[in-house]
Amino acid sequence: MQNILDAILAGDTATEDFAHLELPESYRAATVHKDEVDMFEGIATRDKDPRKSLHVEDVALPELGPGEALVAVMASAINYNTVWTSIFEPVSTFGFLERYGRVSELTKRHDLPYHVVGSDLAGVVLKTGPGVTKWKPGTEVVAHCLSVELEGPEGHDDTMMDPEQRIWGFETNFGGLAHVALVKANQLMPKPAHLTWEEAASPGLVNSTAYRQLVSKNGGAMKQGDNVLIWGASGGLGGYATQYALNGGATPICVVSNEEKAKIARSMGAELIINRSEEDYKFWNEEGTEQNPREWKRFGAKIRELTGGEDIDIVFEHPGRETFGASVFVTRKGGTITTCASTTGYMHEYDNRYLWMNLKRIISSHFANYRESWEANRLIAKGKIHPTLSKTYSLEEVGQAALDVHRNAHQGKVGVLCLAPQEGMGVRDEETRARYINEINRFRGV
Repeated sequence: MQNILDAILAGDTATEDFAHLELPESYRAATVHKDEVDMFEGIATRDKDPRKSLHVEDVALPELGPGEALVAVMASAINYNTVWTSIFEPVSTFGFLERYGRVSELTKRHDLPYHVVGSDLAGVVLKTGPGVTKWKPGTEVVAHCLSVELEGPEGHDDTMMDPEQRIWGFETNFGGLAHVALVKANQLMPKPAHLTWEEAASPGLVNSTAYRQLVSKNGGAMKQGDNVLIWGASGGLGGYATQYALNGGATPICVVSNEEKAKIARSMGAELIINRSEEDYKFWNEEGTEQNPREWKRFGAKIRELTGGEDIDIVFEHPGRETFGASVFVTRKGGTITTCASTTGYMHEYDNRYLWMNLKRIISSHFANYRESWEANRLIAKGKIHPTLSKTYSLEEVGQAALDVHRNAHQGKVGVLCLAPQEGMGVRDEETRARYINEINRFRGV
């Protein structure tokens, strides 16, 4: 790996020289182990510690197949799916790997007693398999996390509809929290030249998810002038949703949990802020068994106070159970609730009268297809949308990084250095970086 790192750090290594680099038989990676899936049995979710289940160890380099690429990973990032994998909730990901392993002789590689995790990366192409023509060794890339087979017709209008659609590094093996990753070539995108490795790695999953959920015709199809309610508006997903609303001429109504997060939202240009800790909404009773419509109405009144009497056109939903009833209620007649997650619980409850009688729509959204991911990455590269990276750990500290996200002791995205020896490396366009340096560093140290 040192020869590979030296070639990357040199900055002028030719494609043919990268192509002739000797690949290692093994590499360092963050893994969970199949024989430890019961280690947290009987422990409450909040008390499960990823530091105990995530291992950083040497694993064998996987065989390279057709249409695939091996990438030297300079940096990666933590997503909630890595937290779920590490605490084996809601199910063990080894079931995903077993099912994928039954698809073909080639996919058997993924069914192993260990799972290399991680669904983000920024790095350099090392080698490509048969049939790959677009990406050459030595190319600096980022990767989105959609893995598809596309052998059936269903996915050829929207690849998210492929029956074999999976999230790389979560439902497949050989993810990005490692020195080397195995990806399909159609996951690769150009690395934004004005960003460091860790900054470039951090947008991937959440940026593409926010783009599809809010901007794409497959999601909210946001337009200029829309009022967009954004839960967790300064977080990993919400931080991008807020930027997309502002960049697209909409008005974000940003829901945050404290004044520090409100300041972040304001620094992005948002003006309409609802601080949950100050308003103290109680959408559910103390037992969590019954919702309080009076609190929905109080929430709706606050929104109208901020907007000058207007209701919400699009809700950017991801908390789930705790907020969904309120989200449906406050949406305008004919408006849209888009949902991509359920971080407070999967069993949503809402009063259906407010949905059907007012012709509202609930749209499900899950990650993004290649086109949507490419467009989202293009906006990063053009300086229209910016990373939300707040803190970076080393690969050896990946357990602590995942614990931060698990306990919500973070803001924006948490990065992980893989092969990169230190932060701040990998910038190729200093002029563009200087133009947007305040925006790039907005979440730093928060």
